[in-house]
Order: sequence, then C-alpha cells, then structure tokens
Amino acid sequence: MALPIASLQNPRVKFAVKLRQRSHRDDATLMLIEGYREIKRALDNTHPIGEFYTCRALFQGSNEDALIAQAVAQGAEHFECTEAVFRKMAYRDRPEGLLATAHHLTHSLADLADCPTPLVVVAEAIEKPGNLGTILRSADAAGADAVLVCDRCTDLHNPNVVRASIGILFALPVIEVSSAEAIAWLRARDIQIVATTPHTDLIYTEADLTKGTALVMGTEQVGLTSIWLEAADIQVRIPMLGQADSLNVAAATTLLLYEAARQRGFVKSPQ
Repeated sequence: MALPIASLQNPRVKFAVKLRQRSHRDDATLMLIEGYREIKRALDNTHPIGEFYTCRALFQGSNEDALIAQAVAQGAEHFECTEAVFRKMAYRDRPEGLLATAHHLTHSLADLADCPTPLVVVAEAIEKPGNLGTILRSADAAGADAVLVCDRCTDLHNPNVVRASIGILFALPVIEVSSAEAIAWLRARDIQIVATTPHTDLIYTEADLTKGTALVMGTEQVGLTSIWLEAADIQVRIPMLGQADSLNVAAATTLLLYEAARQRGFVKSPQ
C-alpha cells in the first residue's frame, strides 16, 4: 500500500484546492464532492469519480471502507492523506475524511425521456447555491422528472450546491439551458408553463397541475423575468398572510411541487 499523501505541496493537493474556484472547475470540467452521502449518491447513480481522497483519522462511521471499495470498483483512483493534507483540501468546516473529484454533469434536453404527464421545475437565475441545492432535493422528493436551470447565476457544480442537494444532483436530470431553449422545448411537448408571481389572482392550489407541467420559479428579489411571464400558460401566486411579501425561493418551490404531487396522488410520472 502506498504511503499517505503528506505534503501540502503535492500537485494533486494543489489541484484539488484550486477546484474550489469556478474558473478552475470550468477549465478542468471537474467538480468536488465531499461527504459520505454525497459521494455515495454519485456512485449509486454511476456518476464517474476520478480521484478519491480519504483520511481515516476523520472517518465518522463504519461504512467508509465499503464506499472506497465501491469507488475503486467503478474506476476511481484512491489516495489516502494525512489529516493536515485532507483539511487543506476539504471545504467543509467539519470534514468527514472523504473527498472526490468528478466530471461535470452532461445532461441535455435530448436525454429526457418522454412521459405523458411530466413534472418539471424551471429555476431561473437562482443566485444562492444553497437555494439551488434545496430546490433539487425538493424536486427529487416530490417526484419531479427534471430540473432546468435557466440563465444561471450560480455554478451548478459549486461544492455548496452538491452539499445542499446532498448529492441529489446526481440522481435527477439537471440541465442547464437558456430560457428561450427551455420555452421552445416545453411548448414542443405541450407542457403547460406555470409561472409564479404575486401579481395574479389565481392561488396555486386552484391550478390544475395533473397535466404535463413546468413550475417556473424566480428569485425572491425580482421574481421571474418578462420572458417567462409572457410565455406562461397560467400564472399562480402563493398567499402571503403576514407582513412578508415573499417566500424563500426554495420554500416556494417545495410548496408548489408538493401541491402537484398531491394532485397526482403522490405517484411519480410513468417513464
């Protein structure tokens, strides 16, 4: 067995640290995945891992060896590290001793399977990685078929998106497209576009979400842009009964997703 990586000047260590920066992630088309659940979800969904760095001194459970074996069996290159080296590479405050590099997501609209009543989330210009990650978790939990990230303001491959989604971005088709491309794709498949806005009388629970539906969500600060408001087949609002005039976008997305799931009898769209 090779000795653990012990030098902070090791080229692999320096490269992994650089991947915290978006420019380096884009140049290398690589991302960082840290944590047991996140790496396990990538492996379980056959998302290829390149290099897998571990530090036994930081392990928090008894399943790490099985995870390492799974990663190596799927082609990952395994490197043990000293604690000092691992903490240098880790981006979490409380690392679990598990860090991997992986290729960017490569899903496209052409990859999406046709189904009779798809449920799609469109996230327009979401700014915060935590919000985007939470939207992905809610979309998966409510049985959505895909998430379209339009005109992005945050990097889908940001380590904080991976963390906030707990790796769900590897389990669900997540596709980056322009708003114009997304609208054309939705219209070609007769998927109704449901735009969320406070400037309408229709409450979201009164809309028919059982047919093929795209729930379009914008930022709390400015909401959806005119391209989506004008393209919408219907506009819905979430009642605000207190002094707050908007919800966190991830919370609002969760409400609409579970209303769609309720109307559909909590049954995922057949593929």
